[in-house]
Amino acid sequence: MTDELVIVQEVAAAPLASAVSWPAIFGGAVVAMAVSLIFAVLGAGFAAGALAAWPNPGRHLTSFSVWSGVWIIVTQWVSAGVGGYLAGRLRTRWHGLHTHEVFFRDTANGLITWALATLVVAGLGAALAGAGAPDAAVATQQASADAVEAARKAGAAFSVFTGISLLVGAFVASVAAALGGQERDMHA
Repeated sequence: MTDELVIVQEVAAAPLASAVSWPAIFGGAVVAMAVSLIFAVLGAGFAAGALAAWPNPGRHLTSFSVWSGVWIIVTQWVSAGVGGYLAGRLRTRWHGLHTHEVFFRDTANGLITWALATLVVAGLGAALAGAGAPDAAVATQQASADAVEAARKAGAAFSVFTGISLLVGAFVASVAAALGGQERDMHA
């Protein structure tokens, strides 16, 4: 029997850094909201040009077209992609992690960026809509049944397109953050 001497060297574990990079997330969310604002203003300008001020010709405020839905989707995709990519590029590099873990963390940071921007915009939208609720109640009482039905259909179409854009926007932000993180790690 031989006696073996085994030397065990203890390595001090590096302090665990948070997997969530809040400064990068906030930066990405702010940029995503600004891009959304730019696209919303552009969309309002395009829509105002297509609306009719007089009865019968052109489109009316109660209509919701496929092009409006496409604009909502494009707005969400571009703003989520820019915000997610920025969040991926801005976070500090994590050393000593497997590439799969880095990819997951970047993806999660992109998703959180999208969620933060979406919740802030939804909260502001709800606050603004709530401020006009008393006027809407009076207008609804005076509206015809046909106008109410047209507004209901437009609202349903708006909800479907918005839901689709939010779902895909979350995916786009996650992938964009992973791409941004990968780009950062290649050059950092």
